[in-house]
Amino acid sequence: MSHWDHLFRELREAQGGYLLAGGTALVGPGGEARKADILVSHDGRFGRIGDSTAVPSDFPRIDVSGLTIAPGFVDAHQHLDKTGAVAPNPSGTLQGAREAFAAFARRVTPGDVGVRAARTMTRCLNRGTTAIRSHINVDKDAGFIGLNALSELRAEWADRLTLQLVAFMIPHPGQDYDWLAANINAAAKSADAIGGTVAVAEDPGRYLDILFSSAARHGKPIDLHVDEHLDASRHRFDLVFERVRRFGMQGRVVLSHASVLSAVPDEEFARIRDQILALDLGVITLPAANLYIQGRGQEHLPPRGLTRVAPLARAGVKIATGSDNIQDPFIPTGSGDMLEIARWTLLAGHLHASELPQAFSMITHVPAGLMGLGADYGLSQGARADMVITDSEDAEHLVAGGPDGMIVVSKGRPVEDKAAA
Repeated sequence: MSHWDHLFRELREAQGGYLLAGGTALVGPGGEARKADILVSHDGRFGRIGDSTAVPSDFPRIDVSGLTIAPGFVDAHQHLDKTGAVAPNPSGTLQGAREAFAAFARRVTPGDVGVRAARTMTRCLNRGTTAIRSHINVDKDAGFIGLNALSELRAEWADRLTLQLVAFMIPHPGQDYDWLAANINAAAKSADAIGGTVAVAEDPGRYLDILFSSAARHGKPIDLHVDEHLDASRHRFDLVFERVRRFGMQGRVVLSHASVLSAVPDEEFARIRDQILALDLGVITLPAANLYIQGRGQEHLPPRGLTRVAPLARAGVKIATGSDNIQDPFIPTGSGDMLEIARWTLLAGHLHASELPQAFSMITHVPAGLMGLGADYGLSQGARADMVITDSEDAEHLVAGGPDGMIVVSKGRPVEDKAAA
């Protein structure tokens, strides 16, 4: 029996609480490595971390010497209603993907959504992701099929994975504003956040008012797809900023993609960046989507298509990274591995090697904060005991090369189909 098999069996057989002894904990946003014993209570939450005294006599001591414990990874931007959708996108463009999925959504069933989403959630959990925020289309094509199906999965998976749902209110050609306005409040009641894509709205002011007024009414945060394009003459940041102020949504709005920031002049970028900081907004970059979709029309030197990852991070903006789509018309690849996404972000976002801890924070504490997980997340007393036990020596090595061995623990229990050798 291998060391990993033995450790997995010990964790599985610890019916109540247990003590992880002799390991290295990656603590805080940058994953500071600290030698620490970690107590896991019978309710699947962390007890004391660092001091192993006064451990209950019936708690087994599990030796993790030479191993490193990280908090579970957080993917704050997915589209689980789309994952695995067989809908060809020959152009490889964003609009081509939208059209392909719109046609697919007209014939989809709740059972199909559930099966495809559960398959991807399983892959993500097996690779260490213990919390996901997913945008779910709510529009005339999809109706409430995706939102209802994912709501059921959110409840069924509660002991395995934290799942948040964003009611992604989509304005298609013809715009459907009356339909969106009539249905957004029902969507808000089922969702954890309100979202939308501003750049495709023909009347972005009216569209944003629909989103913000419902979010404020129901006390839900907002997570927007903002300016997922590279046209420097056209962006919607100021319209969003004005509504953040008007509706009192400071600290409760996330701007995803924000690709156009890589195309605007430095002075304009600095102005927008300062407003993001002043309003306490979050940003999520999605490297897989923007590397794949953006810049296809360029005849030479096609752009990366990402937002300005490094300047935003160095200025103190709360910036996370996410998978976005996994194996669908928007992105044909994807494994659910957030360490892979962190590497893509560091490389394509022009972070330095010295900023590997920043990349670690972008898949752990920063997205957890943007999702509002609060004291329920991290290697701290009282938090849900979601963690990844690996043979990587620190956060830098974990991101740079990944582990050779790994066990994922969700709410104190090892994930049954994951005992990496």
